[in-house]
Amino acid sequence: MPEGDTIHRAASALRTALGGKAMVRFDAPRLVGPVPQAGRTVERVESHGKHLEIEWDNAMVLHTHMRMSGSWHVYRQGERWRRPYQQMRASIENSDWVAVCFNAPVVETYRRPDKRRHPGMGRLGPDLCRPDADLARVVNLLLSYADGDARVGEVLLDQRVMCGVGNVYRCEVLWANGVSPFAPVRALTESDAVRLVNTAASQLRANLHHSGRVTANDVRGGLAVYGRNGQRCPRCAGTVDRTRMGQHNRILYWCPACQTHLDPRTRTEPDDTPVMDPHPAAQRFLADLPWNRDAV
Repeated sequence: MPEGDTIHRAASALRTALGGKAMVRFDAPRLVGPVPQAGRTVERVESHGKHLEIEWDNAMVLHTHMRMSGSWHVYRQGERWRRPYQQMRASIENSDWVAVCFNAPVVETYRRPDKRRHPGMGRLGPDLCRPDADLARVVNLLLSYADGDARVGEVLLDQRVMCGVGNVYRCEVLWANGVSPFAPVRALTESDAVRLVNTAASQLRANLHHSGRVTANDVRGGLAVYGRNGQRCPRCAGTVDRTRMGQHNRILYWCPACQTHLDPRTRTEPDDTPVMDPHPAAQRFLADLPWNRDAV
């Protein structure tokens, strides 16, 4: 699953293979927009969150959006591709290299002067992978988010606020700050927003130059909660849980025991609603977890 750090590394590889070199062939079976012409020189390769742009010397820009399935590969001429041709969405060749985009949902071209007219590209938030990203602007975008009732766990993935944060970092950033993913964004204080943004930027930048993501150095596997459903929380020894959240129903991992900051589900008044006894099988399963045995 590509995230900002993955796309940043892909852009670096593409920059090395394509930058300053004349293109000899371009192919994109599902391209939306004009076709880049052979002979043009690639002048720029940039990533912005899950967006990746390649620009030629005539101001033609290829824009690809990876979303959850896309990826860019770089091969030497004549080298066998690691994925089938049917998954190819764009390929750029020069005399030495072939850059291939696989399974990207968005593959389109536009002229640079028209970028502000693009319905999505004209309003992206800062890319947290970049060292010059305006983090203060991201904080302001969080605090002024139009839908104040939107959950923080969803807003962190909104690229109009910030680029680079994907599902893994969403879970890890919220855990690192002890913030409930269900907190309404209007409940964030300026201090909360600053901590979330700084943590996200720090985690992304720490992983730009290696493929294995590490957000918690003292945890086996490097991740505190992502993919650890049913395991012990490294901070409080509670049990990591998971749910689905957001427009695309993506899995979110969090620790209900210690991610309680701003949790709107915490009741401040007594609840007289009758509570049904837990199912015996579920009760036994929880009791058998290694970190719960001593409490019995």
